[in-house]
Amino acid sequence: MKVLCITEESLFRPEAVRWRERMGLLEPLGDALVILPCSMKKPYSSSRSHSIFMNATKGIQEVILTSPFGVCPREVEKIYPIQSYDTSTTGEWSHEEIKVVGECLRDYVGEKEVIAHVEGGYKQVCEEYLDNAVYTSTGQTTSSESMNNLKMEVKKHSKLKGRAKTLHQLRSIARYQFNSKKADCLIPDDVKTRGRFDKRIFKDGKQIATLHFNNGLYSLNLEGGKILQNINKKWVKINFELKTNTLFSPGVTEADPDIIPGDEVVILKDDEAVAVGKAILSGKEMERAVKGVAVKIRHRKK
Repeated sequence: MKVLCITEESLFRPEAVRWRERMGLLEPLGDALVILPCSMKKPYSSSRSHSIFMNATKGIQEVILTSPFGVCPREVEKIYPIQSYDTSTTGEWSHEEIKVVGECLRDYVGEKEVIAHVEGGYKQVCEEYLDNAVYTSTGQTTSSESMNNLKMEVKKHSKLKGRAKTLHQLRSIARYQFNSKKADCLIPDDVKTRGRFDKRIFKDGKQIATLHFNNGLYSLNLEGGKILQNINKKWVKINFELKTNTLFSPGVTEADPDIIPGDEVVILKDDEAVAVGKAILSGKEMERAVKGVAVKIRHRKK
C-alpha cells in the first residue's frame, strides 16, 4: 500500500512521526557514515543513482536523507512504510522540512565522522545541523568527479565485516519493529538464517521468526514470542484456554499500551507464552472493546 507524502503536512503523518521517533533506537555501525539523497524509486537500492552510490560505499554505513521520514539507514530501507511512500524529489526543501529532517539526522549521526554526498536541500540540511562533514559532490551526485571524490573518502575508513553487517541489519529491524533496544535479544550472536527471499531466523535449531520480503518485517514463531515476553514488549494477557486462531476483545484481560494495529504480539496465560499473532486493534482498544477481533493467531501452543 502506497503512503502518499505530497505536502509539507506529511511531516506529521503518524507513519512519519513514528518512523522518526524509532530512528532514535538505531545506531550507525563503524567509525564513519555516508549521507546520500533519497530517490523516487523504492527501495532506494533499486534505483539507478543508488546502484552507482553503492558501488563506491561498500563496507561503510550508509544513511539516506528523505522528507518526511527524516533518515533511513540502508539496513532498514525495505521496511514498510519507508519502502512504499511517494513524494517529490526536486531537492527543494521548506524551512520546516529542513528542521525536522536535520534534527533527526543530527541525533542519528552522534559523534561519527560523516561523508556527505549530497546537493540542494539535502546539503543544506547537513550544513545547518552537522558541525563537521566532508562534502564530496560537485554539482551532480552521480557525476564522475563526484563519485571519484566519494570513493577516495570512503577508502580512508575501515570496512565493515559481513557478519557484523548482517547482525546489525537484523537487530535494527527488530528494534524498529518492536520499539525497543531490548529487541536485540531476538537476534543472538549465533543466529542462523535460511531462505533467499523470506528469511527464516533460527536459534539452537528452533525457528524464532520469519523476516518477510514483502514488508521487511518479522512474523514471530512461538519461540520468538517467548523472547518478546522476556523483554516485556507487545504482550496480550488472557485467562482462558485458547483453542481457536482468533482472539476476541472480550477475552483480553490486559494488553501492552504500546501495541498498535498490525503489530506482532505474544499472548500470555498465567505468565506463559501460549500464542503469537498480529494485532487487529491497539492495546488500549483491546482492553476497552466489548466485541470484535483483537488478535489474529498465527501459532499457538497445542
